[in-house]
Amino acid sequence: MYQENTSNYKWGYILLFLFFLIFIYGDLFPSTLITDISPAILDMNTIFLSIVLEAIPFVLLGVFVSALIQTFVKEETLARFIPSQPILALLPAVTIGAIFPVCECAIVPIVRRLIQKGMPLHVGIVILVSAPILNPIVFLSTFYAFQTDLTVAWARMGIALIVSLIIGGIVYSRFGNSWQLKEEKGHITHSPHTYRNRLSETFHHASDEFFDMGKFLIIGALLASVIQTFMARDLLTDVGSGFLAGPAVMMGLAYFLSLCSEADAFVASSFKGLFSTSSILAFLVYGPMTDLKNTILMAAYFRKRFVLSFIIIVTIVVYTVTLLFDLFYL
Repeated sequence: MYQENTSNYKWGYILLFLFFLIFIYGDLFPSTLITDISPAILDMNTIFLSIVLEAIPFVLLGVFVSALIQTFVKEETLARFIPSQPILALLPAVTIGAIFPVCECAIVPIVRRLIQKGMPLHVGIVILVSAPILNPIVFLSTFYAFQTDLTVAWARMGIALIVSLIIGGIVYSRFGNSWQLKEEKGHITHSPHTYRNRLSETFHHASDEFFDMGKFLIIGALLASVIQTFMARDLLTDVGSGFLAGPAVMMGLAYFLSLCSEADAFVASSFKGLFSTSSILAFLVYGPMTDLKNTILMAAYFRKRFVLSFIIIVTIVVYTVTLLFDLFYL
């Protein structure tokens, strides 16, 4: 295990050093090398870098919060704040999700660590799907992006709240309190008692988890950039103009674009007039709950069967609720 971690650190530091060299001395490359490259490849490169650079600060935030939970939060503390009744436990989970100012990139390691510490699976999943949407930063960005139609901002929060509770209930009915993480239950290293050692342990866990997640982030960003570059958007608008097809198309678009929840409202606002309000809401709710990048990050920690079931549950619930919203509210 020690040799494996040392190897990960070594390659991580090498990649960071190469990235730093390219960032500093990239303008010294011959211009002919750039002009000969296809514009589509340049667009893909730009999108890839924007996704990675946008996600890294939130991933760092997530792994540090995860490391702090690992080091300082005791299992007994979690048990005191979570009701023993499974349905009642959903309400504090949504509350925690609403006060966590993190996006979908950062919430995965946090939820994984909470589950390791003894949090029930369905409670952790409610936090995972609600935190990227219900936090104040996302509300303000959506409010600003849709200033001419404030219904979208409020409806996004309301639908996300309802969907999160339904998903939590379904996950509990389907999986109960079963262990769905890849590592064995109880496989947690406990922190020393002194403050200095705990601080050192926090940085150790954070750096270890950052390099562990980094490779999955890069793979997800690369796939998302390829799809964004070569996807025919005109075809999307033609197919997605219907009542049933619109939300489905926008959910698929949200999944593959893998946008950060703090910025996706500005992209969604560009589709206003092309898609219905319910379709735009499906985009805004579904993307932060599950997207291509997030799926790869989840697959690093959770069992594949659970990840697949999670995607199916989220897809069905978001699609159904947005259609009902269109029927009974709009």
